Amino acid sequence: MIKISPSLLASDFSRLGEETERMEKCGADMLHLDVMDGRFVPNITFGAPVINAIRNKADIIFDAHLMIDEPLEYIEDFAEAGADIITFHLESSSPADETIKKIISCGCRAGMSIRPATGAEELFPYLDKLSMVLVMTVEPGFGGQPFMADMMPKVTALRNEINRRNLDVDIQVDGGINDKTVSAAASAGANVFVAGSAVFGAEDAEYEINLLRYLAEKNYPQK
Repeated sequence: MIKISPSLLASDFSRLGEETERMEKCGADMLHLDVMDGRFVPNITFGAPVINAIRNKADIIFDAHLMIDEPLEYIEDFAEAGADIITFHLESSSPADETIKKIISCGCRAGMSIRPATGAEELFPYLDKLSMVLVMTVEPGFGGQPFMADMMPKVTALRNEINRRNLDVDIQVDGGINDKTVSAAASAGANVFVAGSAVFGAEDAEYEINLLRYLAEKNYPQK
């Protein structure tokens, strides 16, 4: 149920292959891949060729987060590069239903994300088609930002709706997740946690991953 997805954005970019292997050996459940195009968000990171280059370094689930303006145009590229989960933003210019259908047709699990200004209810019409929803707990674009605790009611609203409809949909949170904030996110109903500097900046990444998982499991609400 609880999954830890370290964000490669906080890694040593000169050693991406080694960093990918390290996260798998340290017990991460997934590897979060932040793809930014400089248009949807004011930053540029990496694209499908980089993901393809590190795919053979580990068997860990590749959790691709597309912070790009026209995700529909690139779904095939990321699927072929080795993404297992492809998450795009509801606020992007691509038609949501068509983008979800394309992700699934390419053999990947579909996720949808919302920025802090977007209400949780905007995701409700798509929940039965998705494997995961992502609530941003910072403004997307840059790592190292502080956790926005006022996003937690959105997480709870999504968890309540998912439970009410008896759906199997993960709720991921991304932004400012560390051993001080993960408990609040888990208490609100999140079960997938993206942690960047908290993991990659730790002296012992394995210990940090296990600590985040322990705190999340301890605080996650029981049905």
